[in-house]
Parts: sequence; C-alpha cells; structure tokens
Amino acid sequence: MTDIDDISRDLVSLRVDRDEHVAEVTLLGPSKGNAMGPDFWRELPVVFGALDADPEVRAVVLTGSGSHFSYGLDLPAMLPGWSEYLGGDALAAPRTAFLAEVRRMQRAVGAVAASRAPVIAAISGWCIGGGVDVISAADIRVASAEAKFSVREVKVAIVADLGSLQRLSGIVGEGHLRELALTGKDITAERAERIGLVNDVYPDQESTLRAARELAAEIAANPPLVVQGVKDVLSVNTEQRVEAGLRYVSAWNAAFLPSKDLGEAVQAFMERRPPRFTGE
Repeated sequence: MTDIDDISRDLVSLRVDRDEHVAEVTLLGPSKGNAMGPDFWRELPVVFGALDADPEVRAVVLTGSGSHFSYGLDLPAMLPGWSEYLGGDALAAPRTAFLAEVRRMQRAVGAVAASRAPVIAAISGWCIGGGVDVISAADIRVASAEAKFSVREVKVAIVADLGSLQRLSGIVGEGHLRELALTGKDITAERAERIGLVNDVYPDQESTLRAARELAAEIAANPPLVVQGVKDVLSVNTEQRVEAGLRYVSAWNAAFLPSKDLGEAVQAFMERRPPRFTGE
C-alpha cells in the first residue's frame, strides 16, 4: 500500500489535500494553464492508486490551480519524446512503442474512472483536450460560469485517444459528442450544462469549488461500501465498452497518426498561425 502522504512530497504536477474523508487533487502544471506534461501522466495514476488504497478516503474532488482546469496536453513538453514514433518512416518497432505510450496514458486517465471513491470534477476557465478526457472519467462534474470546454484534438490532426470519445457518449449523447469531436469547437459552461456535460454551473471559481466540496462531503457521509457498490453497478456495462474503444483507438493512432497534417498542425502551433491541412 502506498501512503499518499509519502508520495505527496515528491509531486510536481499535482497537489493532494485531505479534509476528513474527502481528498482534493489539484492540477498544478507546472506548464501554463496546468497543461499535461510528462510529470502529470506519471503522477496521476500514482496519486489515484494511493487514494484508492486508503480506506479513509470516501470521495475525491479534482480541480485545477489558478484560473483554469487544464489547457490539455502539453505539446511542447511531450512531442520531443514522441519524435521517433511519429516520423514519416516510423516502422513496426517505433509504432509498437507509441501504442504502448498511448495505452500508458489511457491507464492514467483510467485510474480516475476506476477510483473506488467517487470523483467530483470542479472546472473553471479552460478545459481542453486531455482536460476533457480527465473530467469525462470523473463521476460528477460542476463548472463555474466562465468555464469553456473543447474536444480539440481534431484541430491538431489527432483522433482523441484518451477516453473522451468513449466516455462522453454516455454523458452528453452521441449527437453532441459527434459535433464536439468533429468540429473541435469551444462550448460555454451554459451549453455544457444544457447537454449534461456538467451537472450545475456556479457564478465563480470559489463557489464552484465550495459546491464540489459540499457534494463530496455529502457522498462521504453515506455508507462507504454501499457507495462503492453503487459506482461498481453503474460502471459495469460502460467500462467494458470504454475499454474496447480505447484499445481500438490506440491501435488506430499507432497505425495512422503520423501524417503530413500532424506535422503541419505542430508547425502551425509553434508559429501561431492557422494550419493548412491537405489530407496527407
């Protein structure tokens, strides 16, 4: 068993606090907008594994530091390590290694979904790409009025592969998911509430976090084994479907992600200009 207090001292991208039976996990970055770099993907499953092993933890609040939940994947931090996977002449070995990398990141997000204790995501500011993958793995989501959401991977020539395409259909419905994933558009907290992505919208970040904490405390006051049983029963069908979808998309991206369009997306991102995609 890993004690969360033992690992907290070494965390870079996350902070863990506890108040009685409620744990609070805060995204720290360290990149701008709590962007998700190598430290995040390494630490997320460790933190949730430690919380899951602690019988005193009965609910978890997940939130972001500063003004935003997360800008999503930290491309400048992650891409150098992926260069051998994504080259135009990448053969079977590097593509197999990339498949393993995608599945490692999928398991990190999956640690949130698999948490024995229900997870409440409190979202303020931007929640983009990988941020949406993570909140999709939470049990309940609440947001502040200025929050914005985007399943933006299509804008950078990537098929989202960390869980949003698999989990959101059961949260917002197939039609809304297809619109979000195929356009990469931004949506407001108001629309997020209307389509069911978030349960409630609060005036500001402070009231959103307070509501999430109160909801977590309400859950934590119930019989813990029964709460765990409710979550298990609700998840038994969806997680089997999610797992099959994750395996499919990881194999699809390992085969097809390297492209001229991906290179153009990265170059345009670095040069802060609109990309020009050619379908190559």
